[in-house]
Amino acid sequence: MTGWLNVYRLLVPTVLLGVLVLARAPYLPVIHPGLFVATCAAYFASALALVLRQRLRPGDPLPPPLANSLLDSAAIALILYACGGVTSGLGILLALPVLALTLIADRREAMLIAAGATLAVLLPQFFIGLRAAQPAGFTTAGMLGVVLFAIALSAWPLAERLRASEATVRRQEIDLANLAQLSEYIVRHLRESILVIDPQDRIRLINESAARLLGPDAARVETPLEAACPELLKLLARWRLSTDSTGLFPLEDPTFAAPDGVREIRAHFAAIGTDQPAPVLAFLEDTSLLAEKVQQSKLAALGRLSASIAHEIRNPVGAMSHAGQLLGESPHLSAEDRRLTEIIRGQAERVSRIIESVLRLSRREAARAERFALAEWSEAFLAEFAETMQCPRERLRLDLPETPLEVRFDPAQLRQIVWNLCENALRYGAGPGEVATIEVHCARRHAGSRPYLEVADRGPGVPPEHVERIFEPFFSGGRGTGLGLFLARELAQANGATLLYEPRHGGGSIFRLVFADPHRWRGEIET
Repeated sequence: MTGWLNVYRLLVPTVLLGVLVLARAPYLPVIHPGLFVATCAAYFASALALVLRQRLRPGDPLPPPLANSLLDSAAIALILYACGGVTSGLGILLALPVLALTLIADRREAMLIAAGATLAVLLPQFFIGLRAAQPAGFTTAGMLGVVLFAIALSAWPLAERLRASEATVRRQEIDLANLAQLSEYIVRHLRESILVIDPQDRIRLINESAARLLGPDAARVETPLEAACPELLKLLARWRLSTDSTGLFPLEDPTFAAPDGVREIRAHFAAIGTDQPAPVLAFLEDTSLLAEKVQQSKLAALGRLSASIAHEIRNPVGAMSHAGQLLGESPHLSAEDRRLTEIIRGQAERVSRIIESVLRLSRREAARAERFALAEWSEAFLAEFAETMQCPRERLRLDLPETPLEVRFDPAQLRQIVWNLCENALRYGAGPGEVATIEVHCARRHAGSRPYLEVADRGPGVPPEHVERIFEPFFSGGRGTGLGLFLARELAQANGATLLYEPRHGGGSIFRLVFADPHRWRGEIET
């Protein structure tokens, strides 16, 4: 309202001066030209100052309505005096300021504004009457004052309704802003991974869970999806080309590998609105988490069952082993019988080891993760391993990065994992007649990726048909109890890490333990 009033204030002196210069009398009977021009110039300058102040400093509070009214009343009163009073017809110029200022003033100020405007009409007429032989125009001035009061009184109910409507709009704006903030907070802190992609394939919104899946390059708004995750962009393009009205994918599997190369992500898309092309809401599902939950439930039941069975068969197996040992000490046994007793004792010991592994698995404690330097830990571990296993130090090779590498893990559980991997490499990491050499390598794949530790050997490796099953419980491929690698992967997952296998180029095996990065996602493995 005050903005339009300032425009009115700029127009009034401009038009009056224009009429004075171009038309002159009888259209504008100016009696005191100097006062008229000075008043119009001052009125224009004041209005211009108010406009510039409002534009340059929009946050500053506006002058109160009564102060605005004084400016208009004083300027138009001087213009009326310069033009001979109300007979000039310029008193009506006060009608619009009174109406506009009454709409933003309270009841008391509205009456004061009307009173000030009435005085602005009567005072010039009074001073003109003092100088005239026969005073005239007082009736007209009085009627104009009544009109100004009538304008103020009639505008008051409208002002009340406008203020009520404005208060309602402000409350609604606050509610909408609060809802928007609440919605953004909920989206950003949901466990589900969500991001919004605009029609130009830029990321408009991404929550923390999705940022953890896609990596730090995607954790910024306005990032092109092609730069953040090209695989997701390909899936989105396929989804947009789908002719299925339900928006479902074609027969191809809508999954892609995460940038860390460890997890597999399944994508689901939904259009936002009816525009074409429309923004897209993408839901990302870490399939490894779902598989892990299913596996955990199965393993929990398996662990309870196995522990119960292990307790029940422990004593009978111990008795059989002891009986076989006593039988083997008999001097009347033939060579064939002794071979059979050795088989009994050996298999009883194998069953005992399996029982101990199952019981150790069922008693597994929760991870107590700590942050520590991986290089120092690896050097201390290999020294302990070489001394305990009576292995020459030259058969254990350690490759460390030039820059410090920090991980977050339970040191005791990390020792159990790497000990199992190194022990397997020492036993099975060489061909017949060869000496096994263990290589331990610590690094990052590239800048910003997760740290890892590799245990590599030059043995025969894992047969291709067994690769998918080596981490299953009790699968040994004819070697060991079949619980070592299973337990190692379980311990890795409990610490937010992943244990992977891949055949080594040139022969051999590589077991890679990929850690969670404590510098990037500190809360990823907080449980």
